[in-house]
Amino acid sequence: MEAVAGIAGKLAALRRRRVSVLVVLGLLLVAAVVIAVALGAVYVPITTSARIILSRVPLLGRLVDATWSPVQETIIISVRLPRVLLALLVGMGLALAGAIFQGIFRNPMADPGIIGSSQGAALGATFALFFGISFGWGGLTAVQLFAFVGAFLAVLLVYFIARAGGRVSVAYLLLVGFALSSFLSSIVSLLAVMSEDRLHNIFFWLMGGLGTGSWDAVLAVLPFIVVGAAVSAFYARDLNLLMLGEERAAQLGLETRRFLWIMFVVAAVVVGAAVSVSGIIGFVGLMTPHIVRLLTGPDHRYLIPGSLIGGGLFLVLADTLARTVIAPNELPVGIVTAFFGAPFFIYLLKRRRHAIA
Repeated sequence: MEAVAGIAGKLAALRRRRVSVLVVLGLLLVAAVVIAVALGAVYVPITTSARIILSRVPLLGRLVDATWSPVQETIIISVRLPRVLLALLVGMGLALAGAIFQGIFRNPMADPGIIGSSQGAALGATFALFFGISFGWGGLTAVQLFAFVGAFLAVLLVYFIARAGGRVSVAYLLLVGFALSSFLSSIVSLLAVMSEDRLHNIFFWLMGGLGTGSWDAVLAVLPFIVVGAAVSAFYARDLNLLMLGEERAAQLGLETRRFLWIMFVVAAVVVGAAVSVSGIIGFVGLMTPHIVRLLTGPDHRYLIPGSLIGGGLFLVLADTLARTVIAPNELPVGIVTAFFGAPFFIYLLKRRRHAIA
């Protein structure tokens, strides 16, 4: 009995520690959003920024005295807040997809680009830019819609090519994804070279950026991220089973074929929605789940919400740095994430060199 009680106590302590990590990450995210909204070419005091945001919250708005100028309110509500929230959503989406792929492949080096989703989005967006396609639907531009479709179709194509005998081999899937990613990247490069007059737009999109952030873009992406997060949280226990291996998971009652299909679709939709409004932003899906895993452990019931919060936090901070470090000009946020992500990837490779060999 004492042994059982001791184990129960350790499990309870572990749960409290994991919850504490999520709470701390959440508080850091809130603070990062407020600070990011305040910083820019025109500085607005952090307390003023927080009060302006609170003034738009139902019920709480009545408690805030409007002592700021109309210009400050316009800057915060119409310009900076939608961009920061878009960075938050895109970071959440990329980190969520990274957590899903790392769980499916049982490999902490997996990310949304591993099976061609990012490259598919790049090809879709480049295609729209190259041919000058312009229309809008549901708050999204033609470039964003083509990127969404490209990411989704790329994942489906990889899945169906890798599917053999009614099963999908993870190793074979990785090889197919790598081959397709290289092929799609070559097409993107060809279109970029052939499009001299639109080369700058294509290049800037491929580098990733949130300069076009608007409330329409936020509302267009939000449903996909929310639904993707809800579905992933629902299947968190199944992701834990899959970590034991496909055969063992099947023995424990998991329909691996159906489950992999659901997870691939969820990841493809989330990546497509995120990349469609931001361009290619690398390493968020690689770094965030891995770091959160070190803090919470491999249990996806905590890893998924932790990755969502951590991904949003990371990209909000990266985008803030991108638009302030050389203000009034700004860097593509993809350059900032690569600056931190590439050394992290090298570190990860070095740690796993024996496993890779």
